[in-house]
Amino acid sequence: MLHIAFAEYEAIRQHGEETYPHECCGVLLGKHEQGMGNRVQATVRAGNTRTDSAHNRYHIAPGELVRIQREARGRGLDIIGFYHSHPDHPAQWSVTDFAEAHWMGCSYVITAVEKGKAAITNSFLLLGTSEEDKQFQDESIEIYRAAPTAYNEEGRA
Repeated sequence: MLHIAFAEYEAIRQHGEETYPHECCGVLLGKHEQGMGNRVQATVRAGNTRTDSAHNRYHIAPGELVRIQREARGRGLDIIGFYHSHPDHPAQWSVTDFAEAHWMGCSYVITAVEKGKAAITNSFLLLGTSEEDKQFQDESIEIYRAAPTAYNEEGRA
């Protein structure tokens, strides 16, 4: 199961709307909780470097991914998944999505963006030990409200 705060879930969906009719992409940071699944603690937008077919493909530059991973480690977090949008296409993984998925144990979140508006969001867990036996498994998404903070409406303690 993928556990994600409502604000982070909505940020992913908004990113898809902002980049429509092109695919957006980003990284999920958090921790894998044994027996519970992946818990998202932050999302990081990434640039889609695809120039040939950005409307139906995405690519995160390796240098950007390394930077995001270093920043995550500095915060005590791990890369636990990736997200992208499918403009005017279902929120299901494609053959290309599967071929380009390599991070075992990570969640792959896809939001269908229909005519510029985020619709269905699904998650798929990449299982396996190698490229030869990898597989996507449907993954439930639990959206939760973040715990209240000790700040008032002005943002002061």
